[in-house]
Amino acid sequence: MGDVGGELDKLSQYRRRKPADSVRQHVTRLAPGALYCISPHATRSPARTIALLLFLLYNITVRNKPPNIASRARESVGARIRRRRKEIGLTQVELARAAGVNQGYISEIERNRVTPRQRTIDALAVALNMPQGVLIGGGHDHDNPQPLETRELPLLGSIPAGPPASSQEQLEMFPVLRHQWSPDYFCLRLSYDSMEPTLKPGDIVLVHYRPGVDAEHVQGRVCACLVDGEPTLKRVSVEWRKGDRFVVLRGDNPRLPPLLLDSSHDFSIQGTVIRLVCREL
Repeated sequence: MGDVGGELDKLSQYRRRKPADSVRQHVTRLAPGALYCISPHATRSPARTIALLLFLLYNITVRNKPPNIASRARESVGARIRRRRKEIGLTQVELARAAGVNQGYISEIERNRVTPRQRTIDALAVALNMPQGVLIGGGHDHDNPQPLETRELPLLGSIPAGPPASSQEQLEMFPVLRHQWSPDYFCLRLSYDSMEPTLKPGDIVLVHYRPGVDAEHVQGRVCACLVDGEPTLKRVSVEWRKGDRFVVLRGDNPRLPPLLLDSSHDFSIQGTVIRLVCREL
């Protein structure tokens, strides 16, 4: 309010000492919205003077006020999603369709009744065209003040036949972001070309260690598999032919034919690939 009072004192002095054009220039600098109030008789009319003061007060203290970053940083994830959704003009139905989730689930998230899983956060970030860090960030100094916290996971060069921690190869550790860490995760450096161009040799992927998971429960997922003791990275699906079950392993590499496995093969899934975490350029 002190700043407003000082500017009003200046305005009063300008009006006494300078013609109306100078007053217009001064008010235009302070508050363009108040310009229409200025006329050669502005200070002779109490009503116009009051209107001018109100416009000045509004523009200086409200309209020109910088964004309250601290209050945004304290927003919940649901509030951030709702604000961003409205900013880009999406309804809950449209956002749900774009993110591949249920509209009722979006409503529950925005009302802070449920906490979205990481996979949902990823999908919403894409649908809202918003970095994940901004969507889930918190703090007082920035809209995305999340500290870069990392934890280490075992990094293997081949698909293990048992728990990653008990692997016979020299155990190397690889840092991942805190929210990507779990005790049953490990990192795998790829040497296979079966998933090109999606995944390339040298890529490091995050794998959820799930030994013995049924192939029907991970259909379409990229899985780290063992076939007769040999490691392979393929998309898994199940087909039934004349009452017999077959596991089909397909790579994204069009040059490699799919593998059709019946019960005579020693087949096991050691883990499902969650995401790519590192790729050299």
